[in-house]
Amino acid sequence: MLQVNEAESIILSLVQPLDSERDIETIDLLTSSGRILANPVTSELNFPHWDNSAMDGYALKFADVKDCSPENPIPLEIVEEIPAGYKPQKQIQSGQTARIFTGACMPIGADTVVIQEVAQREGNRVLILETPEPQAFVRYCGSFYQAGTPVLNPRIYLGATEIAVLAALQCTQINVYRRAKVGILSTGNELVTPDQPLKHGQLVDSNQYALSIALEQMGVEVIKLGIVPDKREILQQTIAQAILKTDFLLSTGGVSVGDYDYVQEILTELGAEIHIHSVAVKPGKPLTVANFPNAKCLYFGLPGNPVSALVSFWRFVQPALKKLAGVNKAEWGPEFVTARLVQDLHSKDKRETYLWGQLNLGNDGYEFKLAVGSHHSGNLINLAGATGLAIVPMNETLIPAGNSVQVLKIS
Repeated sequence: MLQVNEAESIILSLVQPLDSERDIETIDLLTSSGRILANPVTSELNFPHWDNSAMDGYALKFADVKDCSPENPIPLEIVEEIPAGYKPQKQIQSGQTARIFTGACMPIGADTVVIQEVAQREGNRVLILETPEPQAFVRYCGSFYQAGTPVLNPRIYLGATEIAVLAALQCTQINVYRRAKVGILSTGNELVTPDQPLKHGQLVDSNQYALSIALEQMGVEVIKLGIVPDKREILQQTIAQAILKTDFLLSTGGVSVGDYDYVQEILTELGAEIHIHSVAVKPGKPLTVANFPNAKCLYFGLPGNPVSALVSFWRFVQPALKKLAGVNKAEWGPEFVTARLVQDLHSKDKRETYLWGQLNLGNDGYEFKLAVGSHHSGNLINLAGATGLAIVPMNETLIPAGNSVQVLKIS
């Protein structure tokens, strides 16, 4: 039985990232949310595109007003009004100014903007009542970004802010990595879908739903293979076909040591090399990880209990999927934070134990509050609303309230 860090290291070593040439597609900017940028992006535009005002006020020469004060206001002639989107027509001379609005182009000859709050207008002239800083409230062309240089580096997720930047620079076609293809199947004669009548002894297959949503949130193409009964021939045929058309294949159930747990036997028959059989973690001990000589697919046999399946996904599958998808190495791993415990954490197991609850950020840092109810691998109910998994290290039985603990952030 491997320790958690050993298992993580093995899994990541088995993952080959998508190819930066073969696995690229060009898509429209509006469809790029959640995708991973494949190449550096440059633009032919400077940003800002031209010198412009950051405030409503008056564009003028600093030299004209450098000695003004409320006791010694400086009068200037207003020669033009410049709203946003308007090209200035006048060049500002000494003793002149232009009324200007936020985002409007600076007129030639002006180098400073005085905000309207320290100016007093009188007809076609204005009194400047306060000396500004030189170049105050002027956003110069190219001061945020210079044309021809990379604006975004590759291997980042494209979210609202990145897409806004690309839109502002008129980058409407973007090269991204293709979506990773991940298959999901659930094993077990006892499983039914949520829309079926539930007979005595049956269980609803929640794993298919939970993992599908978790994968879709990562921008993955999910291939749902449904429920496969505990029949060796059907399960073997399903796995054999799926590994040829997926990058990862996730199964839940069938990886323990019961009479109907066929997954590891089937993998061996298909020529797989099994690298992991179990991990010293609670929940999630039964974990099978394998690859195949004639397929690029990496197989994850996750536990069938719903909490175990999700914890195994967050701890082991997510980092591997980020590496596969092309994300920067620094962002592969789970995000851990240090938090102060609100109540005691107990563990009766020698394995590394994960306990779920609410992770909140306060004035003094993070706090962790344990979810109410039993922390059992089959108790999916009190996992709802959890935002973190507090970690009790191996061979520790108690971490008292008030102490610090490592927490894996989940969402």
